[in-house]
Amino acid sequence: MCSHYESIRDANRLLQYFGVGQPLDIRFDVWPTYCSAFIIQPNEEVDTGDEAVAAWIALSGQFGLLPHWAKDTTFGRRTFNARSETVAEKPSFKEAWRNDHRCIIHAEAIYEPDWRSGKAVQTRIARKDGEPMGIAGLWSTWGQGSQKIDSFTMLTINADDHALMNQFHKLGEEKRMVVILPKSSYKDWLSVPVHEAKEFLRQYPADRLMIN
Repeated sequence: MCSHYESIRDANRLLQYFGVGQPLDIRFDVWPTYCSAFIIQPNEEVDTGDEAVAAWIALSGQFGLLPHWAKDTTFGRRTFNARSETVAEKPSFKEAWRNDHRCIIHAEAIYEPDWRSGKAVQTRIARKDGEPMGIAGLWSTWGQGSQKIDSFTMLTINADDHALMNQFHKLGEEKRMVVILPKSSYKDWLSVPVHEAKEFLRQYPADRLMIN
């Protein structure tokens, strides 16, 4: 599970790799319930504030998805990651999944605990080529009227056999990793119908990641 990551701070870098502007009032060192940015393909349900609809836009929202029935925003402390295997059935995520509310969470790096020493050592993991990550996610809007809040979650996949990510988390626990999308898949991830979406939920190659 990924509960800590670095969002792209440089607005020019965000524009270069994702073609979107930087939302205001977001955090770049991100933990559950913090407000940061995520990228969507807008449709008629999204009010971008512009008459012309862009191909993609970046929204600000809480890290930790809030289903419509959540009682308050603290619910997001339990929903910052969604298991790919159960996302279509899990009450917290199934509505966002079935409504094609897929997003990309941009990140310079993620952090995972390395327990090999017997203690949790927070370890920074980034792409080896220096490019930012585009992590597959889901998003939702919670609340009513002026109290509406957008929120998002990262999708995860089993990593027991992943040469790098199986080093993290406690001994005996299932190893998991976030779904890091190849850049060539960004457009399709945001636009394909729901019955095709699970084809994108795959491990990112270990030799393209590094610890730094």
